[in-house]
Amino acid sequence: MIKWVIGVLAGFLVYILFFRKINYVQTSKYVIERGKYFKRRKIGDLPPVYPNGWFGILESSELAKGQVKHVSALGENFAVFRTQKGKVSIVDAYCPHLGANMAEGGKVKGDCIECPFHHWTFNGEGKCKSIPYSKTDPSRMETRAWNCREVNGIIFVWYHAELSDPEWELEPIPQISDGSWRFQGRNDFHVSCHIQDIPENGADWAHLNAVHGPAKIKKTIPSKIIRHSWTGTGWRCHQSLKYIDDFSAINLHHSLVLFEKWSIINMNVKVEQIGPAYVELFLDTTFGPVCILQTVTPLEPLKQRVTHYVYSPLLLSPYAKIIFWGESFMFERDIAVWNYKKYQKNPKLVKEDHTISSYRKWYSNFYTNNSPTYQSTQSLDW
Repeated sequence: MIKWVIGVLAGFLVYILFFRKINYVQTSKYVIERGKYFKRRKIGDLPPVYPNGWFGILESSELAKGQVKHVSALGENFAVFRTQKGKVSIVDAYCPHLGANMAEGGKVKGDCIECPFHHWTFNGEGKCKSIPYSKTDPSRMETRAWNCREVNGIIFVWYHAELSDPEWELEPIPQISDGSWRFQGRNDFHVSCHIQDIPENGADWAHLNAVHGPAKIKKTIPSKIIRHSWTGTGWRCHQSLKYIDDFSAINLHHSLVLFEKWSIINMNVKVEQIGPAYVELFLDTTFGPVCILQTVTPLEPLKQRVTHYVYSPLLLSPYAKIIFWGESFMFERDIAVWNYKKYQKNPKLVKEDHTISSYRKWYSNFYTNNSPTYQSTQSLDW
């Protein structure tokens, strides 16, 4: 009997450590805090609120074959659907006929989405293929189709204020595609700030030791005994990809310092930002590689959904999950600042802050003449 109990407990422990996925979601706290403070908050002189680029709007696992999902983001309403053959398409949610939301009650029929109101059908290119009660040529009717990609377990939509076609592509990570790195879990946050504040954090090296230096247990153990140490070792526009202006790379070094003498749990972190809202973090740890993906999606002009996904080799699962829990707690420290700060258009920077000004210049590439401003979005119904 004892052996049986030990076997069951051991099996459960193996499941928890190696196979159970993390799902850390923190949004309710954001809603409460935003309601209490947001109306009194100083906004600042903001850049446009929706930059041009690829934005993650769904996880691949959230959209089954033959399913339709309604996503509201970037000031738009999307109908995202997957055909029985597995292809993902995105069109405007509202039917051009009488405005029914095709993502609410609509169905997938073949390679088309069927409007629930009058059963008009539209393919993934936005072309009307059928009007069942009319002899009118359906090809005269169309709705807007959005460029989309499904990469690394995420469904992305291409947003561009000038309606331009995609200017760069998202590349699959080979170890994720071939399964050698396993999905270990995710987290999900809502943040009240401008979208640029979030990725800009990576170029703000001075905040790393200020905000992320103290260990989680700082209230009981002084930082002189244990603390995190962060060092920025480089920021640059990405040089290895075709569209240089659209990519940046940041290199960081992390260690856990004991008694201000010994560095343990060292890791090098390579951060590759691909466009304004997607980041790939490659952690070279003492025990092996860990990969974290970050997507930032504007649900409203100053409301961002930030999601992280963690991958690692199977044998590294327990360690990867420990790192990811730590990353989640560290990210909440940033949220505590973002939710209350205002955007400083012309900050008073010192010489050591040069990476921030370089980063802002780089990020400005994603704004164009018609990029929506905060003021222009306030006439809309949120």
